[in-house]
Amino acid sequence: MTTGAIVAGGRSTRFGEADKSVAPLAGVPMIRRVADRLAGIDDPIPPGAERASGGDAVVDTVVINCRADQRAAIESALKGYPLPVRWAIDEEPDLGPMAGIRNACRAAPSEYAFVVACDMPFVDPSFVATLFDDVVGHDAAVPRLEDRWFQTTQAVYRARTMADACERALARGDRKILDPLSELSSVVVDDATIRRRTDERTFENINTDDDLDAAEDAIEAITG
Repeated sequence: MTTGAIVAGGRSTRFGEADKSVAPLAGVPMIRRVADRLAGIDDPIPPGAERASGGDAVVDTVVINCRADQRAAIESALKGYPLPVRWAIDEEPDLGPMAGIRNACRAAPSEYAFVVACDMPFVDPSFVATLFDDVVGHDAAVPRLEDRWFQTTQAVYRARTMADACERALARGDRKILDPLSELSSVVVDDATIRRRTDERTFENINTDDDLDAAEDAIEAITG
């Protein structure tokens, strides 16, 4: 069994007042686009429309990490989703991405969890599958692009081990996600390997309205 954990609890101040996780991207809430990619659905469908995953899902279960005030909107965005969904609600919000990863990993029902940010709508499921292969026998498999540093919100972690390491880091007052990683046995997937396996668009995230517009243009170019 494998888990996909989508981290959505950040405030996204650069995105304005709207909740980025459910912002419509070419007619589909952003978090639904990410979740559909993990379910093996190439052409995302509106919330409420049911479709089987087609057998190409890269995970068996999805965990959603978010604040309590986000849950209703995200549940609506995921209506009709074909995979089981679990919730990892931030009891104390606004502690940063490390706390979100900790909470998501705690809720994962499997040994390993693929963690991805809710604003990465082009996440490549075939690349995710290779990370699950890489992590076997280790605590983490983390991609590293030469010009973008470690991609800690598109990585696979041994869920319980990572959650505990994040807990210790937070107790020390550390907030950098590399702090808990220093305690783990990690595989770093380097730039050359990443580019053999996928396109760097998998790591593209949406931070601003301009980013959203560019992503919509990219989707229109792909779908015609």
